[in-house]
Order: sequence, then C-alpha cells, then structure tokens
Amino acid sequence: MHPRQLDNLKNVPVPAIRPFKIEVPDAVLADLRERLARTRWPDQIPGTGWEYGTELGYLKELCETWRTSYDWRKHEAALNRWPQFETRIDGQRLHFVHARSKHADAFPLVITHGWPGSVVEFQKLLPLLVDPTAHGGEARDAFHVVCPSLPGYGWSGPTHERGWDPERIAKAELELMRRLGHSRYGAQGGDWGAIITSWIGTLDPAHCAGIHLNMLIAPPPPDAKPAALTPDEQQRLAQAAQFQGEGAGYQAIQGTKPQTLAYGLTDSPAGLAGWIVEKFRAWSDCQGDVERVITRDELLTNLTTYWVTGTINSSTRLYYEMRQRAKLPFADGRIEVPTGVAVFPKEVYNAPRAWAERYYNVTHWSVFVAGGHFAALERPAELAADLRTFFRTLR
Repeated sequence: MHPRQLDNLKNVPVPAIRPFKIEVPDAVLADLRERLARTRWPDQIPGTGWEYGTELGYLKELCETWRTSYDWRKHEAALNRWPQFETRIDGQRLHFVHARSKHADAFPLVITHGWPGSVVEFQKLLPLLVDPTAHGGEARDAFHVVCPSLPGYGWSGPTHERGWDPERIAKAELELMRRLGHSRYGAQGGDWGAIITSWIGTLDPAHCAGIHLNMLIAPPPPDAKPAALTPDEQQRLAQAAQFQGEGAGYQAIQGTKPQTLAYGLTDSPAGLAGWIVEKFRAWSDCQGDVERVITRDELLTNLTTYWVTGTINSSTRLYYEMRQRAKLPFADGRIEVPTGVAVFPKEVYNAPRAWAERYYNVTHWSVFVAGGHFAALERPAELAADLRTFFRTLR
C-alpha cells in the first residue's frame, strides 16, 4: 500500500478488525529503483571506515543490491504468509500479525518491536513460538502471537496527531488484546518494545500474566553502590556510557527536531539506508560486519518496509513524544507482574540485576554469551527458548 493510500484511510470508517495483505504497487518499487540510480553520493576521507558514520563503499554496494537484485515480491510473500489484520484504536490505524498456533492450549503473547525495526524482525522467531513441536520444543510451549506495527511505523502508517508516546501505545495494545479476546496473556519487547511492554505490565496486571524484556531500562537507585556490582555488570555499564557518549547522537535529533531530519530520509532511499544500517551494525553482535548476524535481505526488507509506507518521519517522532512526556512505566511504583529478563552482551544498555529488582518483580534472569540489540533477528532460537522457559511458570 502506497503512503498516500495509508493517509486516505485516516477518515474512512473501518470494521473493528479486518484482514490485511501487504501489496506494494509496482510504481512504488519502480520509483525506489529510479531514486537509487540517481543517488548523489557524498565524499569520504581516504583511509577511513565507519568511524565517521556509515561507510561509503558498503552503502554503495548495499544500495546497488537494493536497486538491481533484491526481490521485494519474494519477501512480501513471506510476510504475507502470516495472518495480518488492521483496526483503528484511539483514532489511529493499527496493523498487526495474529499468528495463532495449532495447539489448543497455546498462550497468547504480544510482542512489540522498536526503532529502527519493524514486524520484519520477528520472521524467524514466529515459527519457533507458534509451532514449537516442529522446532525442537513441546506443545505445552506454544504461543498465539500478536505482533503490532507500532503506531507511526510500517503498515500502521503515519501518526496524525501529537502524543503517541509509549504509554499511549501500550494502551492501544491493551485494547487490541481485548478485541482479540485474549483475557490473559504475556507481553515481550526490546528497545521501545521493552518500555511499551513495561507499561503493559503497569497498566494491566489483572490480565497480563507477565512480561519478558530483552532491554531493561533501570536507572541507578538513590542508594546505588557501583563498587558492589560484579565485574561483568560494571563492564556493561561502561559499555552503555560509551554508547551514550559516542553513539546516541540520533536520539538528540530525533528527540528534538525529527521533522528536519525527515526531509532527507523521506526523499532519498540511500539516505534512509545510511541512517538505519549504521544502527544495525553498531548495535548487533557482529564484530563490525553486520551481515555476519543479519542477512542483507533482512536489512533490505526492513528498509523497504519503512520506504514504501513512508513512515520514517512518524517513527522517529516517538523519540520526541517520549522526550516531551519523560515518564517511565515505574515512575509511580514498582512493576509487580512477574518479569523475565534476557541479557545479551552487546545490548546498548543492560541494567544490573540489583537495579532492575528495585523497579521490577524479576523472577527470571538469563545472561547469554552472544547477541546484541536485535535479539529476534540475531539469536531467535535462544530468545524463543528463554520465552518458553519464563512463560512456562505463568501459563
């Protein structure tokens, strides 16, 4: 669906829930290829690599693949193999995957992505959760999985008003689960999805049995003693501090002037790719080569999702909305629903367990030897196993 078609849905009455299928017009894909062919490339200092940002040679190669040999139709068909729907909640169009398991006692689970991700992130994870018996698991570990596209992201289309912050998104997801008839469910997320999932635990403890996070935000308590932390925890905090000093510039611009950034990223697919791919490389456990853990086609499918839906601007606005509200889900008290945490070593922020336990009812804590920010893409088997283990105690 073309961005203009998404805009046209704003004022069109829709049923509570209706089926949806991804169908990008040929003209949109042709325009993408033409824009890639006309890219005006910047210079790069000879002998430099990624230290100034996205490396020119790699981006040229990636964009040439995108223009000449990447097959969107193949990946569009793969995305469409999962049942998808759309609804309208709080005035906003919401797209979601609802992958129901064949196992009768499957447990409902809502999984929420972050930025610069999309529901594309979950394509390898979904089969492991929905059909565990086909992937080394047991029927008792099956899930009915709901994967919303965040408001302002992908097939949910742009947001059209102020105020779509994490708490409001969480309330929309609660309403979605209610409409789907899931009276008891679990929730999982990383990045923005972790904050939204935490809000779900805060807002709906009567129906949310537990939450699982692969990026837990927990500030130091007033009486925190950094010297009492383990060497591994101290190393992770040092890693997070380095990220804030050297890798968080995107947060400043997206949190203050996202509209200014949007003109270039909306007009140039090469610009969009340069902005997003650098994050996938920097935040994944890839030893400097992003395609060691995330395939080129996966990168391009995620990029194409942003491009054809015209949602890079509205996606970055989430940073602005959060900055305006500046409220975390545990601001009014500890989150008491059972909480599982998966710690991947190259995550951009990993809170020490002692800090996490001040804000969350942590009942499960796993530390992995490899993996980064995009756990569902990088380590789907490990993440699925951790979800099975944690939610086995709550079904």
